[in-house]
Amino acid sequence: MKIGILGGTFNPIHIGHLILAEEIREKIGLDRIIFVPTHLPPHKNNSDIAPACHRYRMIKLAIRKNKYFLASDFEIKRKGLSYTIDTIKKFKKLYPAQELYFISGSDLLKYLDDWKDLSDIIKIVKFIVATRPGYPLESIPSYISTVAIRAVDVSAFEIRKAVKEDKSFRYLVSEAVFNYINKNKLYK
Repeated sequence: MKIGILGGTFNPIHIGHLILAEEIREKIGLDRIIFVPTHLPPHKNNSDIAPACHRYRMIKLAIRKNKYFLASDFEIKRKGLSYTIDTIKKFKKLYPAQELYFISGSDLLKYLDDWKDLSDIIKIVKFIVATRPGYPLESIPSYISTVAIRAVDVSAFEIRKAVKEDKSFRYLVSEAVFNYINKNKLYK
């Protein structure tokens, strides 16, 4: 089996995440993609992040009709800062005989030099970077494979901003996530 691991803040999960995951799953021939929301991302200001339990529930709602997608609360249960190496090691223990692929958007490339134990990560997984509008792929390390996906210029920041300003964000997230955000008054 080939398993993709898609980590992120998912604050909130939006159609860009879902399209990225589905296109990479299909193009690489992955059997599963596991969405892994961070508890606390080490490279972001955590003041504007919805509680992890809400972000996890939104992922479950967004992916519930896709049989290839799963959600993991491993990083949330572990608490503290979320480092990719810890997550990769956990999944390698859970799936020792499977091929693991770590999926990232091209926007994370600028942080690679700051990643904890990057040399160990690339020994355990195949590193896949999806193109993303506004983040051109330049000077890509040899251990990274790239996958071109359709341009969907949606960001979680844009969604949170729309919610705060009481503007429409409908169709930037799934209907279930849209309803969940409104019902729980997230990002106000």
